[in-house]
Amino acid sequence: KLVETGSESGKEGKFKDLLIDLFNQRGIKAVEDNSSSVVGGDSGNLLISIPGTIETTPLLFSAHMDTVSPGMGIKAVIDNGIIRSQGDTILGADDKAAIAALIEALDVLKENSLQYPPLEFLFTVGEEQGLNGAKAFDYSKLKARSGYVLDGGGDPGTIILRSPCQNEIEFKVYGKAAHAGINPEDGINAIKLAAQAIAQMPCGRIDEETTCNIGLIEGGKARNIVADYCVVKGEARSLKRAKLDNLTDELVNTFKTTVESLGGEAEVDVTFLYPEISLDKDDEVIRTAVKAVEKIGLEPVLTSTGGGSDASIINGNGIACANLGIGMQKVHTNEEFIKIEDLVNDTKLVLAIIEEYLASNS
Repeated sequence: KLVETGSESGKEGKFKDLLIDLFNQRGIKAVEDNSSSVVGGDSGNLLISIPGTIETTPLLFSAHMDTVSPGMGIKAVIDNGIIRSQGDTILGADDKAAIAALIEALDVLKENSLQYPPLEFLFTVGEEQGLNGAKAFDYSKLKARSGYVLDGGGDPGTIILRSPCQNEIEFKVYGKAAHAGINPEDGINAIKLAAQAIAQMPCGRIDEETTCNIGLIEGGKARNIVADYCVVKGEARSLKRAKLDNLTDELVNTFKTTVESLGGEAEVDVTFLYPEISLDKDDEVIRTAVKAVEKIGLEPVLTSTGGGSDASIINGNGIACANLGIGMQKVHTNEEFIKIEDLVNDTKLVLAIIEEYLASNS
């Protein structure tokens, strides 16, 4: 039912309503914020505050409600212990497997009268479009000081210690238009200037912690006009902010210097997208996760990733938060699937984390 209720980015409304109803059936109120006024779309983020059986600082779990396209009209198929779509859409295990595991874990806690701390579930919108819901959320509403995002690659047991900060960079080149066949010497070709600038810039893997890429270039008006404008879009990432800043400065300065030396004008806009995550294996949030993974009979895998997640934003707001692998495979494709065994282990892991957290915080 979760994956078959479509929720492409910006269209999470029906899925949000489903979650509100599911929690209402359990006697728990899910509160929608006003982030839709910031990010657009038909839904805000959902915050579900669940009183614990024992008074202590709440523990946070987070997942995102939106999916990539094509994510409407999904029909889930169970075959040989694997859940997949019919092949004409994604499945939506990214990230609805996480939401399913959290709801199931909550049911297990209540049905078995288990002890648990206060819990906060944060379900965000617009994650796939740039972590937009997490960025728009008011973190003063959270009482938790640590937590977990269930949105990582890898099998259950994967714990992501580090992920990069990222800059989005847009380079603009202004040249001079002229007729390409009559008086090309009177023009300044913005596309050529951009190409020459790019040729002088680092691109790809810079070191083991740092990457950059030029992903899009467009400009010009017609084949017979010397292009007077060109825009180049790229990005830079690093596990260390200082390296990101240094690389970005190098890219900007190289681009501007090259373009201007050839008679053009250049403008560069840099947008900081999200901060890095740099957790240590001795941090409590990691030690708790490691113990929980071992408790359910799995092998902890401590790793880094080259991508951002809602955990990047949550950590940036002062809440120690690790991203956990949940076993979703071939995400963002129509071949996406998840093993039922991994979905079960996701629930077991949530329960074990809650147990370990309670043991060290009660």
